[in-house]
Amino acid sequence: MGVLTIQTLAVTFDISEARLSSLLDTAADGVVVIDERAHILIFNKACENLLGYSAAEMIGRNVKAIMPPHYAQWHDCYVAKYLCTGVRKIIGIGREVEVQHRDGSLIPVGLSVGEAKTSEGRQFIGILHDLRPRLEVEGRLNQLRDDLIRMARTSAMEELGAALAHELNQPLTALMLYLQAAVRANENVGSNSALSRPTLAILDKAVREAERAGSIVQRMRNLVQKREPLRRLVDLGPLVDDAIELTLLGAGHKARVLRNLERGLPRAQVDPVQIQQVVVNLVRNALDAVKDRPDPEVRVETKQEDGTLRVIVEDNGPGIASDLLPNLFSVFSSSKRTGLGLGLAISRTIAQNHGGDLTVEPGSSGPGARFTLHLPLPEPVQDS
Repeated sequence: MGVLTIQTLAVTFDISEARLSSLLDTAADGVVVIDERAHILIFNKACENLLGYSAAEMIGRNVKAIMPPHYAQWHDCYVAKYLCTGVRKIIGIGREVEVQHRDGSLIPVGLSVGEAKTSEGRQFIGILHDLRPRLEVEGRLNQLRDDLIRMARTSAMEELGAALAHELNQPLTALMLYLQAAVRANENVGSNSALSRPTLAILDKAVREAERAGSIVQRMRNLVQKREPLRRLVDLGPLVDDAIELTLLGAGHKARVLRNLERGLPRAQVDPVQIQQVVVNLVRNALDAVKDRPDPEVRVETKQEDGTLRVIVEDNGPGIASDLLPNLFSVFSSSKRTGLGLGLAISRTIAQNHGGDLTVEPGSSGPGARFTLHLPLPEPVQDS
Protein backbone atom coordinates (compact mmCIF):
# COMPACT_ATOMS: atom_id res chain seq x y z
CA MET A 1 0.00 0.00 0.00
CA GLY A 2 1.50 3.28 -1.07
CA VAL A 3 1.36 6.65 0.59
CA LEU A 4 -0.60 9.34 -1.25
CA THR A 5 1.39 12.40 -2.28
CA ILE A 6 -0.10 15.87 -2.59
CA GLN A 7 1.84 18.26 -4.80
CA THR A 8 1.72 22.06 -4.35
CA LEU A 9 -1.85 23.18 -4.92
CA ALA A 10 -2.99 26.33 -6.65
CA VAL A 11 -6.59 27.22 -5.78
CA THR A 12 -8.01 28.54 -9.05
CA PHE A 13 -11.70 27.79 -8.62
CA ASP A 14 -14.39 28.67 -6.16
CA ILE A 15 -15.98 25.87 -4.15
CA SER A 16 -18.42 26.24 -1.30
CA GLU A 17 -17.33 25.22 2.15
CA ALA A 18 -20.20 22.75 2.46
CA ARG A 19 -19.39 21.13 -0.86
CA LEU A 20 -15.69 20.91 0.02
CA SER A 21 -16.51 19.38 3.40
CA SER A 22 -18.82 16.82 1.78
CA LEU A 23 -16.15 15.96 -0.77
CA LEU A 24 -13.40 15.50 1.82
CA ASP A 25 -15.65 13.38 4.04
CA THR A 26 -15.82 10.76 1.30
CA ALA A 27 -12.03 10.31 1.32
CA ALA A 28 -10.77 7.00 2.65
CA ASP A 29 -7.69 8.65 4.17
CA GLY A 30 -7.59 11.30 6.83
CA VAL A 31 -7.33 14.89 5.58
CA VAL A 32 -6.16 17.72 7.87
CA VAL A 33 -5.81 21.29 6.65
CA ILE A 34 -3.97 23.84 8.79
CA ASP A 35 -3.11 27.52 8.41
CA GLU A 36 0.20 29.30 8.87
CA ARG A 37 -0.19 29.22 12.66
CA ALA A 38 -0.73 25.43 12.55
CA HIS A 39 -4.40 25.83 13.52
CA ILE A 40 -6.72 23.17 12.11
CA LEU A 41 -9.16 24.40 9.45
CA ILE A 42 -10.48 21.05 8.15
CA PHE A 43 -10.69 17.70 9.93
CA ASN A 44 -12.55 15.14 7.80
CA LYS A 45 -14.58 12.05 8.77
CA ALA A 46 -11.67 9.67 8.21
CA CYS A 47 -9.65 11.70 10.72
CA GLU A 48 -12.50 11.48 13.20
CA ASN A 49 -12.57 7.68 12.85
CA LEU A 50 -8.79 7.42 12.97
CA LEU A 51 -8.10 9.69 15.95
CA GLY A 52 -11.27 9.62 18.05
CA TYR A 53 -11.93 13.38 17.94
CA SER A 54 -14.87 15.10 16.28
CA ALA A 55 -14.29 17.86 13.74
CA ALA A 56 -16.10 20.32 16.02
CA GLU A 57 -13.57 19.58 18.79
CA MET A 58 -10.54 20.01 16.53
CA ILE A 59 -11.35 23.00 14.31
CA GLY A 60 -9.29 25.95 15.56
CA ARG A 61 -6.93 23.85 17.70
CA ASN A 62 -3.23 23.56 17.04
CA VAL A 63 -2.39 20.45 15.04
CA LYS A 64 0.02 19.52 17.85
CA ALA A 65 -3.03 18.07 19.61
CA ILE A 66 -2.80 14.95 17.43
CA MET A 67 0.99 14.66 17.56
CA PRO A 68 3.07 12.62 20.01
CA PRO A 69 4.95 14.86 22.46
CA HIS A 70 8.33 14.31 20.80
CA TYR A 71 6.88 15.68 17.53
CA ALA A 72 4.64 18.35 18.99
CA GLN A 73 7.33 20.21 20.94
CA TRP A 74 9.15 21.44 17.82
CA HIS A 75 6.36 21.55 15.23
CA ASP A 76 5.50 25.27 15.61
CA CYS A 77 9.16 26.20 15.24
CA TYR A 78 9.44 23.98 12.19
CA VAL A 79 6.45 25.62 10.47
CA ALA A 80 7.80 29.08 11.28
CA LYS A 81 11.21 28.16 9.87
CA TYR A 82 9.59 26.81 6.73
CA LEU A 83 7.61 30.02 6.20
CA CYS A 84 10.75 32.12 6.62
CA THR A 85 13.23 30.06 4.60
CA GLY A 86 11.04 28.08 2.24
CA VAL A 87 13.14 24.97 2.82
CA ARG A 88 10.96 22.26 1.29
CA LYS A 89 11.78 19.26 3.40
CA ILE A 90 8.32 17.85 3.84
CA ILE A 91 6.10 19.22 1.08
CA GLY A 92 5.02 16.41 -1.23
CA ILE A 93 7.15 13.79 0.53
CA GLY A 94 5.46 10.69 1.90
CA ARG A 95 6.94 9.22 5.06
CA GLU A 96 5.92 7.12 8.01
CA VAL A 97 5.16 8.90 11.29
CA GLU A 98 2.93 8.41 14.33
CA VAL A 99 -0.16 10.34 15.37
CA GLN A 100 -1.75 10.28 18.79
CA HIS A 101 -5.27 8.98 19.34
CA ARG A 102 -7.59 10.64 21.81
CA ASP A 103 -6.93 7.80 24.27
CA GLY A 104 -3.18 8.46 24.10
CA SER A 105 -2.27 5.48 21.93
CA LEU A 106 0.05 6.03 18.97
CA ILE A 107 -1.06 5.12 15.46
CA PRO A 108 1.42 4.60 12.59
CA VAL A 109 0.43 6.53 9.47
CA GLY A 110 1.84 7.44 6.11
CA LEU A 111 1.96 11.24 5.95
CA SER A 112 2.06 13.36 2.81
CA VAL A 113 1.90 17.15 2.92
CA GLY A 114 0.85 19.66 0.28
CA GLU A 115 0.73 23.44 0.25
CA ALA A 116 -2.01 25.71 -1.06
CA LYS A 117 -1.67 29.45 -1.56
CA THR A 118 -5.04 31.05 -0.84
CA SER A 119 -6.40 34.55 -0.41
CA GLU A 120 -6.23 33.92 3.36
CA GLY A 121 -2.56 32.93 3.28
CA ARG A 122 -0.77 29.65 2.97
CA GLN A 123 -2.53 26.48 4.00
CA PHE A 124 -1.04 23.04 4.45
CA ILE A 125 -2.90 19.84 3.56
CA GLY A 126 -1.87 16.65 5.36
CA ILE A 127 -2.97 13.21 4.15
CA LEU A 128 -2.95 10.53 6.88
CA HIS A 129 -2.98 6.95 5.59
CA ASP A 130 -3.53 4.35 8.32
CA LEU A 131 -0.65 1.85 8.18
CA ARG A 132 -2.01 -0.58 10.77
CA PRO A 133 -3.60 -3.01 8.26
CA ARG A 134 -0.35 -3.20 6.28
CA LEU A 135 1.74 -3.63 9.41
CA GLU A 136 -0.61 -6.34 10.67
CA VAL A 137 -0.17 -8.25 7.40
CA GLU A 138 3.60 -7.80 7.57
CA GLY A 139 3.60 -8.92 11.20
CA ARG A 140 1.56 -12.01 10.33
CA LEU A 141 3.90 -12.86 7.45
CA ASN A 142 6.96 -12.31 9.63
CA GLN A 143 5.52 -14.58 12.30
CA LEU A 144 4.71 -17.16 9.65
CA ARG A 145 8.24 -16.86 8.27
CA ASP A 146 9.70 -17.39 11.74
CA ASP A 147 7.47 -20.44 12.26
CA LEU A 148 8.54 -21.88 8.92
CA ILE A 149 12.21 -21.23 9.58
CA ARG A 150 11.93 -22.92 12.96
CA MET A 151 10.03 -25.85 11.46
CA ALA A 152 12.52 -26.13 8.59
CA ARG A 153 15.42 -26.24 11.02
CA THR A 154 13.69 -28.84 13.13
CA SER A 155 12.83 -30.96 10.10
CA ALA A 156 16.34 -30.58 8.72
CA MET A 157 17.86 -31.67 12.02
CA GLU A 158 15.50 -34.65 12.17
CA GLU A 159 16.42 -35.73 8.64
CA LEU A 160 20.11 -35.11 9.25
CA GLY A 161 20.01 -36.94 12.58
CA ALA A 162 18.16 -39.90 11.09
CA ALA A 163 20.58 -40.07 8.16
CA LEU A 164 23.66 -39.86 10.39
CA ALA A 165 22.25 -42.45 12.79
CA HIS A 166 21.56 -44.81 9.91
CA GLU A 167 24.96 -44.30 8.31
CA LEU A 168 26.91 -44.57 11.59
CA ASN A 169 25.05 -47.57 12.94
CA GLN A 170 26.53 -50.05 10.45
CA PRO A 171 30.24 -49.17 10.82
CA LEU A 172 29.88 -48.99 14.62
CA THR A 173 28.27 -52.41 14.68
CA ALA A 174 31.03 -53.80 12.47
CA LEU A 175 33.72 -52.21 14.64
CA MET A 176 32.24 -53.74 17.77
CA LEU A 177 32.08 -57.20 16.12
CA TYR A 178 35.71 -56.93 14.99
CA LEU A 179 36.85 -55.99 18.49
CA GLN A 180 34.89 -58.84 20.04
CA ALA A 181 36.32 -61.23 17.44
CA ALA A 182 39.84 -60.05 18.31
CA VAL A 183 39.20 -60.77 22.01
CA ARG A 184 37.89 -64.26 21.22
CA ALA A 185 40.78 -64.96 18.86
CA ASN A 186 43.24 -63.98 21.58
CA GLU A 187 41.60 -66.43 23.97
CA ASN A 188 42.11 -69.27 21.51
CA VAL A 189 45.86 -68.84 20.90
CA GLY A 190 48.62 -70.23 23.05
CA SER A 191 50.01 -68.34 26.01
CA ASN A 192 53.17 -67.39 24.14
CA SER A 193 51.17 -65.67 21.39
CA ALA A 194 48.54 -64.10 23.63
CA LEU A 195 48.26 -60.33 23.99
CA SER A 196 49.60 -58.74 27.14
CA ARG A 197 47.28 -57.78 29.97
CA PRO A 198 47.59 -54.00 29.30
CA THR A 199 46.75 -54.60 25.61
CA LEU A 200 43.75 -56.73 26.57
CA ALA A 201 42.58 -53.99 28.94
CA ILE A 202 42.81 -51.43 26.13
CA LEU A 203 40.92 -53.78 23.80
CA ASP A 204 38.22 -54.29 26.40
CA LYS A 205 37.85 -50.51 26.83
CA ALA A 206 37.56 -50.14 23.03
CA VAL A 207 34.70 -52.67 23.00
CA ARG A 208 32.88 -50.81 25.78
CA GLU A 209 33.32 -47.45 23.99
CA ALA A 210 32.00 -48.93 20.73
CA GLU A 211 28.98 -50.25 22.61
CA ARG A 212 28.44 -46.81 24.17
CA ALA A 213 28.67 -45.14 20.77
CA GLY A 214 26.11 -47.62 19.46
CA SER A 215 23.71 -46.78 22.29
CA ILE A 216 24.14 -43.04 21.58
CA VAL A 217 23.26 -43.63 17.93
CA GLN A 218 20.22 -45.64 18.96
CA ARG A 219 19.05 -42.85 21.26
CA MET A 220 19.52 -40.39 18.38
CA ARG A 221 17.36 -42.56 16.14
CA ASN A 222 14.67 -42.69 18.80
CA LEU A 223 14.86 -38.92 19.27
CA VAL A 224 14.35 -38.12 15.57
CA GLN A 225 11.62 -40.67 14.95
CA LYS A 226 8.81 -39.14 12.90
CA ARG A 227 6.19 -37.49 15.07
CA GLU A 228 2.57 -37.04 14.16
CA PRO A 229 1.98 -33.52 12.78
CA LEU A 230 -0.41 -31.17 14.58
CA ARG A 231 -3.30 -31.37 12.17
CA ARG A 232 -6.46 -29.33 11.79
CA LEU A 233 -8.95 -28.59 9.03
CA VAL A 234 -7.79 -25.65 6.89
CA ASP A 235 -8.63 -24.13 3.50
CA LEU A 236 -5.82 -24.84 1.07
CA GLY A 237 -6.30 -21.64 -0.96
CA PRO A 238 -5.40 -19.09 1.75
CA LEU A 239 -2.76 -21.46 3.11
CA VAL A 240 -0.98 -21.67 -0.25
CA ASP A 241 -1.50 -17.97 -0.94
CA ASP A 242 0.22 -17.02 2.33
CA ALA A 243 3.09 -19.38 1.55
CA ILE A 244 3.58 -17.76 -1.87
CA GLU A 245 3.55 -14.26 -0.36
CA LEU A 246 6.08 -15.40 2.21
CA THR A 247 8.37 -16.77 -0.50
CA LEU A 248 8.14 -13.59 -2.57
CA LEU A 249 8.75 -11.31 0.41
CA GLY A 250 12.10 -9.68 -0.22
CA ALA A 251 13.05 -12.28 -2.84
CA GLY A 252 13.98 -9.69 -5.48
CA HIS A 253 12.98 -12.02 -8.32
CA LYS A 254 11.74 -11.07 -11.78
CA ALA A 255 9.55 -14.07 -12.45
CA ARG A 256 5.80 -13.90 -12.93
CA VAL A 257 4.01 -16.03 -10.36
CA LEU A 258 0.59 -17.08 -11.65
CA ARG A 259 -1.95 -18.45 -9.19
CA ASN A 260 -4.91 -20.66 -9.96
CA LEU A 261 -6.25 -21.45 -6.50
CA GLU A 262 -9.56 -23.22 -6.97
CA ARG A 263 -12.36 -22.08 -4.72
CA GLY A 264 -14.72 -24.37 -2.89
CA LEU A 265 -12.27 -27.21 -2.35
CA PRO A 266 -12.81 -29.46 0.67
CA ARG A 267 -10.72 -28.42 3.64
CA ALA A 268 -7.55 -30.42 4.21
CA GLN A 269 -6.66 -32.13 7.49
CA VAL A 270 -3.06 -30.95 7.75
CA ASP A 271 -0.42 -29.28 9.88
CA PRO A 272 -0.58 -25.78 8.30
CA VAL A 273 3.02 -24.83 9.08
CA GLN A 274 4.42 -28.05 7.63
CA ILE A 275 2.38 -27.81 4.43
CA GLN A 276 3.38 -24.17 3.98
CA GLN A 277 6.98 -25.27 4.45
CA VAL A 278 6.54 -27.66 1.51
CA VAL A 279 4.95 -24.99 -0.69
CA VAL A 280 7.64 -22.42 0.19
CA ASN A 281 10.35 -24.93 -0.70
CA LEU A 282 8.72 -25.85 -4.03
CA VAL A 283 8.08 -22.23 -5.06
CA ARG A 284 11.60 -21.19 -4.05
CA ASN A 285 13.08 -24.04 -6.10
CA ALA A 286 10.90 -23.04 -9.07
CA LEU A 287 12.08 -19.42 -8.82
CA ASP A 288 15.69 -20.63 -8.76
CA ALA A 289 15.03 -22.79 -11.83
CA VAL A 290 13.73 -19.88 -13.97
CA LYS A 291 16.03 -17.07 -12.85
CA ASP A 292 18.11 -17.26 -16.06
CA ARG A 293 15.16 -17.65 -18.44
CA PRO A 294 14.22 -14.74 -20.73
CA ASP A 295 10.53 -14.98 -19.68
CA PRO A 296 10.60 -16.56 -16.20
CA GLU A 297 7.26 -17.88 -15.02
CA VAL A 298 6.04 -20.01 -12.12
CA ARG A 299 2.49 -21.38 -11.89
CA VAL A 300 0.85 -22.54 -8.67
CA GLU A 301 -2.44 -24.41 -8.76
CA THR A 302 -4.73 -26.13 -6.28
CA LYS A 303 -7.40 -28.61 -7.29
CA GLN A 304 -9.19 -31.84 -6.42
CA GLU A 305 -8.43 -34.80 -8.65
CA ASP A 306 -8.69 -38.59 -8.36
CA GLY A 307 -9.89 -38.40 -4.77
CA THR A 308 -7.00 -36.25 -3.54
CA LEU A 309 -6.29 -32.58 -2.98
CA ARG A 310 -3.37 -31.34 -5.02
CA VAL A 311 -0.99 -28.40 -4.90
CA ILE A 312 0.92 -28.10 -8.18
CA VAL A 313 4.01 -25.94 -8.67
CA GLU A 314 5.23 -25.73 -12.26
CA ASP A 315 7.95 -23.62 -13.87
CA ASN A 316 9.17 -22.93 -17.40
CA GLY A 317 12.79 -23.64 -16.54
CA PRO A 318 15.10 -26.22 -18.12
CA GLY A 319 13.58 -29.12 -16.20
CA ILE A 320 15.38 -31.79 -14.21
CA ALA A 321 18.15 -33.83 -15.80
CA SER A 322 17.40 -37.55 -16.04
CA ASP A 323 20.55 -38.50 -14.12
CA LEU A 324 19.30 -36.54 -11.08
CA LEU A 325 15.87 -38.18 -10.90
CA PRO A 326 16.76 -41.44 -9.08
CA ASN A 327 18.10 -39.55 -6.04
CA LEU A 328 16.01 -36.37 -6.30
CA PHE A 329 14.20 -36.95 -3.00
CA SER A 330 17.19 -38.48 -1.20
CA VAL A 331 18.99 -36.80 1.67
CA PHE A 332 22.29 -35.14 0.69
CA SER A 333 21.28 -35.14 -2.99
CA SER A 334 21.22 -31.68 -4.54
CA SER A 335 21.93 -30.05 -7.89
CA LYS A 336 22.70 -26.73 -6.16
CA ARG A 337 26.21 -25.60 -5.30
CA THR A 338 25.19 -24.90 -1.72
CA GLY A 339 22.89 -26.74 0.68
CA LEU A 340 22.67 -30.25 2.03
CA GLY A 341 19.97 -31.48 -0.33
CA LEU A 342 17.42 -31.77 2.50
CA GLY A 343 14.61 -29.61 1.09
CA LEU A 344 12.89 -32.09 -1.22
CA ALA A 345 13.61 -35.00 1.13
CA ILE A 346 11.93 -33.15 4.00
CA SER A 347 9.04 -32.07 1.76
CA ARG A 348 8.30 -35.62 0.65
CA THR A 349 8.58 -36.87 4.24
CA ILE A 350 6.04 -34.25 5.35
CA ALA A 351 3.69 -35.22 2.53
CA GLN A 352 3.95 -38.92 3.35
CA ASN A 353 3.44 -38.29 7.07
CA HIS A 354 0.15 -36.66 6.08
CA GLY A 355 -0.87 -39.77 4.15
CA GLY A 356 -0.02 -38.20 0.80
CA ASP A 357 3.01 -37.90 -1.44
CA LEU A 358 5.19 -35.51 -3.42
CA THR A 359 5.74 -36.41 -7.08
CA VAL A 360 7.55 -34.79 -9.98
CA GLU A 361 7.26 -34.60 -13.75
CA PRO A 362 10.83 -33.61 -14.70
CA GLY A 363 10.06 -31.85 -17.97
CA SER A 364 13.69 -32.11 -19.05
CA SER A 365 12.64 -31.90 -22.70
CA GLY A 366 9.54 -29.77 -22.26
CA PRO A 367 8.12 -26.77 -20.43
CA GLY A 368 9.90 -27.28 -17.12
CA ALA A 369 9.51 -29.26 -13.90
CA ARG A 370 6.12 -29.89 -12.34
CA PHE A 371 5.92 -30.87 -8.67
CA THR A 372 2.63 -32.10 -7.22
CA LEU A 373 1.85 -32.31 -3.53
CA HIS A 374 -0.87 -34.93 -3.00
CA LEU A 375 -2.98 -34.71 0.16
CA PRO A 376 -5.80 -37.07 1.15
CA LEU A 377 -9.32 -35.79 1.47
CA PRO A 378 -10.45 -35.48 5.09
CA GLU A 379 -12.36 -38.42 6.45
CA PRO A 380 -16.09 -37.76 6.81
CA VAL A 381 -17.32 -37.13 10.34
CA GLN A 382 -19.20 -40.14 11.66
CA ASP A 383 -22.58 -39.47 13.28
CA SER A 384 -22.67 -40.70 16.85
